[in-house]
Amino acid sequence: MKKAIVIGAGPAGLTAAYHLLEQGDVLPIVLEKEAFVGGISRTYNHRNNRIDIGGHRFFSKSQDVVDVWNKIMPMQGLPAKDDALLHREKEYQEGGPDPEQEDEVFLIRSRISRIFYRKKFFDYPLSLKMETLMNMGLWNTWKAGWSYLLSQVVKRKEDSLEDFLINRFGERLYEMFFHDYTRKVWGQDPSQISADWGAQRIKGLSLTKALWHMLRAPFQKGRPKQVETSLIDQFIYPKFGPGQYWQAMADRIVEAGGQIILGAKVNGLKRVNHGIQEVAYETEKDGIKRLTCDYVLSSMPIPELMDSLGDIVPDPIKRVADGLMFRDFITVGLLVKELNIKNTTSVPTVKDRIPDCWIYVQDPEVMVGRLQIFNNWSPYMVRDFEQSMWVGLEYFCQENDELWSLPDDEMIALAAREAQRLGFLDTSMVLDSVCLRVPKAYPAYFGSYDQFSMIRAYLDQVENLYCIGRNGQHRYNNMDHSMLSAMEAVKLIYAGTVSKKSLWQINTEAAYHEENES
Repeated sequence: MKKAIVIGAGPAGLTAAYHLLEQGDVLPIVLEKEAFVGGISRTYNHRNNRIDIGGHRFFSKSQDVVDVWNKIMPMQGLPAKDDALLHREKEYQEGGPDPEQEDEVFLIRSRISRIFYRKKFFDYPLSLKMETLMNMGLWNTWKAGWSYLLSQVVKRKEDSLEDFLINRFGERLYEMFFHDYTRKVWGQDPSQISADWGAQRIKGLSLTKALWHMLRAPFQKGRPKQVETSLIDQFIYPKFGPGQYWQAMADRIVEAGGQIILGAKVNGLKRVNHGIQEVAYETEKDGIKRLTCDYVLSSMPIPELMDSLGDIVPDPIKRVADGLMFRDFITVGLLVKELNIKNTTSVPTVKDRIPDCWIYVQDPEVMVGRLQIFNNWSPYMVRDFEQSMWVGLEYFCQENDELWSLPDDEMIALAAREAQRLGFLDTSMVLDSVCLRVPKAYPAYFGSYDQFSMIRAYLDQVENLYCIGRNGQHRYNNMDHSMLSAMEAVKLIYAGTVSKKSLWQINTEAAYHEENES
């Protein structure tokens, strides 16, 4: 039997191993340097209060992806805890499991995200509801309207992310709702970031699309299937967060005969002629070990991949790889009895709490970029859902910068002070807390990114090497895009196709992003 070494046990790596086993004649061996599966899509359990690192909605326009989700975990057939308390009606799966009795189950969740700007909430995506106009004020509304109309008549050449956003929202809305937040995420002014980020994350989103979606939503019934990802109203979500799903897939892989080795850091790829012949990895227990292979599917960061290839990498290619940048990520979890801010929306909630999954903080006076309310992702993410709220404050930084280097207790204290400054809570209300750090969470679209084509051309010469996933392709993919890249790599392996063109086209084709009007 042929052997495939899969580097990384995140969504891309696990999906690749799962699909190889479905075909049946290639044995996948997954090497994961961490002690857990799921990558950034894991769920962290802090005293039975769970954190979804970065937030992961399970939604895709790809039926292939949806089919894989459904093979591993069924949809809820009866109300979840908060559904029952609020008497919510949903399209439950006939014969599906009861979330109150069974654990392996997808929940149907409402997607509510808002922007917090000048201590006021605005819909995300932006809408033209009366509340939005009142919060903006007459002067800002007038300026926003004219600048949007101007942006539709005079289009900028899209050399940067700033150009991309202004073309879709106008200069005033860009300044109000996008500039400061985007700068926090990337640590760079949007004028210095490639427009590719927008093309891969929000290509189909614009003010026109958001308004059209708002107007037609009351006339649509059922779960939305073909909409721009940023506009979805519902998504599915594992009872205990995304890590639960990826652990379930990992269990299926092992049951089917695949191997997953945790704590295995890949440090060498032996290239012979046009292919990788051997992979070296190291574990704390066994030291350095080597595996021969027929295929390699890599989701490790490109700079680490180039280091593993060693001195055979030409110096110009190595310099570009070393110049690729990443943004790192810190989440501070704060447990409180209740938040100070109450629900002012028309969405019914338990104890009249705010309904948001995410809150985007557009405020240059604080460093926090987003807040997550884990109660609203799933009531089972919180140990005592009815009596407490579990909030995640998300920070974006560079590894080893001042923020990253803060001790955990100081980072937690900073987050609590900023939450108080925003009006969400008082520091005295915090019952429990935790600080989590994720290096290389987001591949960045600056540094040497504009020369990435050199790296791609070099890697494509390695015939049995397939780069998959967010870090494997240095592309800020959604979770389903990472899965699609893995599926495409497996197709290429079985087709015996040398060209990798279709693999690199995942999350670039316009048809994926554009809203299907049918």
